[in-house]
Amino acid sequence: MGKNLTTIMATVAVSLGLVVATGADSQAGKKQFRRLPVAEYVDKMKAGWVGQMAGVGWGGPTEFRFRGQIIPEDKMPKWEPEMVNQFGQDDIYVEMTFLRSLELYGFDVSIRQAGIDFANSGYPLWHANRYGRDNLRSGIAPPDSGHPEFNKHADDIDYQIEADYAGLISPGMPNLAIELGEKFGRLMNYGDGLYGGQFVAGMYAEAFFETDMEKIVLAGLKCIPQQSQYAECIRDVLTWYKQNPDDWEKTWQLVEAKYQNNPDYRRFSCEDDRVFNIDAKINGAYIVMGMLYGQRDPDKTIIISTRCGQDSDCNPSNAAGVLFTTIGFSNLPARFTSALDPKGKFSHTPYTFPKLVDVSKKLVREALKRSGGRIEKDAAGQEVFVIPVQEPKPSRFEQCWEPGPIANSRFTKTERQKIYMSLIQDLDKAIEKFAPGWTVVNCEEDDVDFGLHGKIQGKENVLGTHPLDEDTACVLSKRLMIPKDGKTSLKLVVGHDPIGDWELIVKADGKELMRSTVGKKTATDGWMDVSIDLSAHAGDAVQIELFNQPNGWQRETGLWAQIDLVTE
Repeated sequence: MGKNLTTIMATVAVSLGLVVATGADSQAGKKQFRRLPVAEYVDKMKAGWVGQMAGVGWGGPTEFRFRGQIIPEDKMPKWEPEMVNQFGQDDIYVEMTFLRSLELYGFDVSIRQAGIDFANSGYPLWHANRYGRDNLRSGIAPPDSGHPEFNKHADDIDYQIEADYAGLISPGMPNLAIELGEKFGRLMNYGDGLYGGQFVAGMYAEAFFETDMEKIVLAGLKCIPQQSQYAECIRDVLTWYKQNPDDWEKTWQLVEAKYQNNPDYRRFSCEDDRVFNIDAKINGAYIVMGMLYGQRDPDKTIIISTRCGQDSDCNPSNAAGVLFTTIGFSNLPARFTSALDPKGKFSHTPYTFPKLVDVSKKLVREALKRSGGRIEKDAAGQEVFVIPVQEPKPSRFEQCWEPGPIANSRFTKTERQKIYMSLIQDLDKAIEKFAPGWTVVNCEEDDVDFGLHGKIQGKENVLGTHPLDEDTACVLSKRLMIPKDGKTSLKLVVGHDPIGDWELIVKADGKELMRSTVGKKTATDGWMDVSIDLSAHAGDAVQIELFNQPNGWQRETGLWAQIDLVTE
């Protein structure tokens, strides 16, 4: 009878994806394992990456265009298969810097080395990412780079949008997903800002074994401190979903009332949140709403997360990434995979999609070994991951508005020499070094990656500017003496944010000489060469003005790689 009961229990465990250890392991309390065929892991992992790309691609045109309001159905973009090719999105390429650190140094990479690698990234950044990286470049080492004393955006969404990698290489290993947050999430975030990423990573870790969205959300919830406001927010969404299972807009209204309008839940919202809400909590709610109300339908999941508004490309990216992981690449509708470009390279990374898959396959094996798992072969000779069942151990509880002490962490002289991506943040000093004699006015220095960069988007010594507001251009100017002899031209090399554009206007003594949009359609590899003939002003002193003109108020960062007067 006892033998039959053991057999029955083992059968039940296998049906749940669990294996009860025998022999020596059974002496230690019958340790349980989950089994995941390697081929199935790869299929699901690939789908997770595609889900991120599809979600951000579909929601991209709506990002922060609808703040504190539900996006009308007729404003939701139509899905096109080519939208999946999102190789220039900060919602995806940032996490690949973390993957690269793990690939080069392994899972024991120090947080300080991770900080050096992030400091040397060349892509444009905003909010917690930008402030964290600027801190690193100025010598403030992690974890202080993400501490609220140095980073006023520490509760923002940043690590949440880039934590997918941690779950995709940690199937069934939530504690490793949490640990990766402690290493990479603290480069820029703290408190709820950190927990948002650990929550997302925990959901991915569970998505390799579970298809029920509510259970996946609960698994992610177990990965963060339960007394945090972030956990409270997710519990609220679960409760409101049960109360309004067929009315996501009612739940949206409840989220809006508590997490948008109640100042008790905006206690460390950054200054920009007066215009839009980039706090991790409310955007995390929109991720979960898409997952729950989407009912495992890819289109419905992405559409609901997008229509919730605010950061409406990041949120569907996370939601679709988790959902697609449960589905698997081979089972995805063709419209999400048919146009995937295998040669497209993610901005400022060494990865194409096939290379991204390969590095994930490599790292998951290291993760398995680190977590005490093993690889076996089934009856058909196929490899199977045998993964120990883990009880999540969340990070310590902390709040950005009542932070703990700083670590007084600073990079050593030797470490600082490894950070070649220097940044001069004082714009007057930056432009004097970049283009002596030129002046700049009406540049918004708080909301962009302004200043002089050692390297950005493949160019050395790049100046970043941004219009003061949606009606006021940032203007660079200088009075130039144009030689009498020869042909004199003003040579410019200008660039743009990967998903934004702006209007370049050049004037001489107030007369417009040229006007052109600087964006994807006009710039090759992000850069546009401009040559303006000034021969008509030969022998005269002329006031040249270069306008970084807003044209829609959507990431209008002006990048200047060259401003030169050339006489031939």
